[in-house]
Amino acid sequence: MTDFNDLIDGYRRFRTSEYRRHRDRWEELSEGQSPRVMVIACSDSRVDPAQIFDTVPGEIFTVRNIANLVPPFELGGGRHGVSAALEFAVNQLEVPEIVVLGHGSCGGVAASLSKQFEGAAPGEGGFIGHWVDMLDEARDRIVAEHGTGPEAAHALELETVRVSLRNLLTFPQIEKRVAAGKLKLKGAYFAIAEGILYVMDDSGEFAPA
Repeated sequence: MTDFNDLIDGYRRFRTSEYRRHRDRWEELSEGQSPRVMVIACSDSRVDPAQIFDTVPGEIFTVRNIANLVPPFELGGGRHGVSAALEFAVNQLEVPEIVVLGHGSCGGVAASLSKQFEGAAPGEGGFIGHWVDMLDEARDRIVAEHGTGPEAAHALELETVRVSLRNLLTFPQIEKRVAAGKLKLKGAYFAIAEGILYVMDDSGEFAPA
């Protein structure tokens, strides 16, 4: 199992290999970043966008959270981590593409299906429950059709991508840039067990890349 000491060992390997090999690139990146793609992915340790897409530092601007969800545009409330990241990516970096990346065996989706944390206190699952309740409407629809088994989990994992893409369009600046042809929104899904990436088409269906 990896602990902090293992991470430090990994850093030392990186410092003497990858960093040295790409020294010029790191020097360039120290002056700023200009990624062309923002990726919104899950925090799940098995789903690293940089690894899945085989990118190098500076290529993608990434936000990760439980179940790769984007909340709808709203004022007030608590801290807006995802909203702030979107604002930075769209307004400051002016990325031309945003990709929402869902995945198989998602714990956030499992929590939504089971309603495991519904009514829990903050710090005891309440934050998770309140976060994944963004999926409640989709969950209820899927449970009515598929129950709560593996088929429902897979359907809701795909739906997290669609929900996030719809919520992205509630942000005025994103909607404006999409309408102007300056920003494209993409959906994808990574099946962990098979190592296959599925890409969403304009009709909302997924097919292998």
